Amino acid sequence: MTPAGTLLSATDLRKTYGTTHALDGAEFSIHAGEVVAIMGPSGSGKSTLLHCLAGIVTPDSGTITYAGRELSAMNDAERSALRRGEFGFVFQFGQLVPELTCVENVALPLRLTGVKRKQAERTALEWMERLQVDDLGRKRPGEVSGGQGQRVAVARSLVTNPRLIFADEPTGALDSLNGELVMQLLTEAARSTNAAVVLVTHETRVAAYSDREIVVRDGKSRDMERAV
Repeated sequence: MTPAGTLLSATDLRKTYGTTHALDGAEFSIHAGEVVAIMGPSGSGKSTLLHCLAGIVTPDSGTITYAGRELSAMNDAERSALRRGEFGFVFQFGQLVPELTCVENVALPLRLTGVKRKQAERTALEWMERLQVDDLGRKRPGEVSGGQGQRVAVARSLVTNPRLIFADEPTGALDSLNGELVMQLLTEAARSTNAAVVLVTHETRVAAYSDREIVVRDGKSRDMERAV
């Protein structure tokens, strides 16, 4: 049973690739407005856990519940709609579309939900201003620095006012100064809208921005708050 107030929870998740147990009974929960860091060494299963929670990968067994609904009970179209509207994503290398300008990249999730171009770009610029990159609107991703591009990617993740943001090693390709700025802006922006953040990282300085840490090792999870 999902505790009251929980936005997303997972119970006894298992996922095997060949003979490798990527997840072996992992558990997870997050509340609205909470930032939870998933930590662990390379190959521990933390990215697999994030992908399962986001509905990108289907676990072999276990239950994932989002806002009272089981992800496994949704069809592909319903899960895709969640990822377009209620979920936001930030990846290690930004994954901006090189052919689009920065403002077009940020506006893209809105355009995919049917918002007209002018309105979508107006909203995109508002988020870019909050992320301190509104002056880059007409530049293409190849014309901006790594730190700037990642802030554009953060703006894109927030533009639909998602309830839940998945950030997979969002500072992994940045130097420490730009990494700190990205994390500061991401967490401040998310908290301003009461969005929850699932943050995958192996860096303690990045995890320090979270409210709680879950450590994944050999496909098993351990909530450090409850372990104390």
